[in-house]
Amino acid sequence: MSFPVILGFVQLVALLAGIFAGFPIAFTLIVLTVLFGYLGLGDRAFDLMVYQSWGVMGTETLAAVPLFVFMGYILEQAGIMERLFKGFQFTLARVPGALYIGVLLTSTIFATATGIIGASVTLIGMLAAPVMTKSNYDPALSAGTITAGGTLGILIPPSVMLVVLGPVVGVSIPKLFAACILPGLLITALFLVYVLVRCWINPKLGPPLPPEDRPANWRVAVRELIVGMTPMLLLIGATLGSILTGIATPTEGAGMGAAGALILTIFYGRFTMPRLRMALYQTVIVSSMILFLLLASNMFGAVFNRLGTGPWIANLLVSWDLPPFGVVVALMIVVFLLGWPLEWAPIVFIFLPIFLPIVNQAELDLLWISALVAVNLQTAFLSPPVAMAAYYLKAVAPQWHLKQIYSGMFQFVGLQVVALILLLAFPAIALWLPGVMFD
Repeated sequence: MSFPVILGFVQLVALLAGIFAGFPIAFTLIVLTVLFGYLGLGDRAFDLMVYQSWGVMGTETLAAVPLFVFMGYILEQAGIMERLFKGFQFTLARVPGALYIGVLLTSTIFATATGIIGASVTLIGMLAAPVMTKSNYDPALSAGTITAGGTLGILIPPSVMLVVLGPVVGVSIPKLFAACILPGLLITALFLVYVLVRCWINPKLGPPLPPEDRPANWRVAVRELIVGMTPMLLLIGATLGSILTGIATPTEGAGMGAAGALILTIFYGRFTMPRLRMALYQTVIVSSMILFLLLASNMFGAVFNRLGTGPWIANLLVSWDLPPFGVVVALMIVVFLLGWPLEWAPIVFIFLPIFLPIVNQAELDLLWISALVAVNLQTAFLSPPVAMAAYYLKAVAPQWHLKQIYSGMFQFVGLQVVALILLLAFPAIALWLPGVMFD
């Protein structure tokens, strides 16, 4: 093993140490890139950093990131989610576990318009947690339903993570969107079946709503549901529909979605300049974090590979002569374990490119692999100690202990693992729809 290869391993260990120590990941990446790049490559390291910067800035599809982020924050201000949840709440009021079902259906529909997990979990938590507490719903199952439903936005397109994952892996974003629709709906179905079965076995976990929380008649329930769903369906058609049908590129579709969300906010009478400023402010923060991290990780990866460490690891794994399915299982195990201490961004930007040469060597379908990774990374939001969804919910539902929130989240992590196994066993779950639409 040569000195540059050893230097690359030291660089990787230093990165992990910096992440676990709590240093900002993007700045840690840049500092380590400059330090180890200069030690191993000299002035060439700075040339690599410049080329990678230009490459990232020239990726047109990444312009969709701030537009989708802005759409999510504007919709958060529009009050659409409140009307949608109220519609499901009224319609299912007499059904055991009605609020669980309402949370999951609302989260699924809202996920098609925003991939901002913090906004989804916070908003649905503010809406559902007080009603669930008042209706004597089980705290652990309630917390698990809210956090699991809120994280669907990271998988169901148009998701910011998918917009970023596509260029990293080298697959078409519209095809990746299509590949993740059925896995996302599969996970929703598993969640729904689970809560319904639990409430059927033990009705005390989710009793029907008390009479004072039910609508006056069925017409009120239907009206609330139609008023809540119609604008979301129109917005989905304008964004996701235009992208999947090829009418618009991902960036153009994101622009249409952002404009549509702004129009809906005005239509619902919720538009104010302070709310617009807040949405723009949050958009700048989140988009800058994602794009700066992408830039830093590209520079880190370029130096890491030029030192020879990345190819050395790839050649080592290839020499083990694992069958293609063994390569996929090993990759999924690594991604799943990394999801416990890390969020999705460093996994996608830093560690996934290390394994791509092995995936290419095994001649695996990159679209299938991308869908598997996306499903796998959804567990990162429900896996402690990071598990940001738990802290988002705790902030708006202080009546629930963190232990109860974690207990509920673990139940749904198990269901996500079931979905991952099904996707491993039946690749057509991800590949059928892109094949029908694009091939």
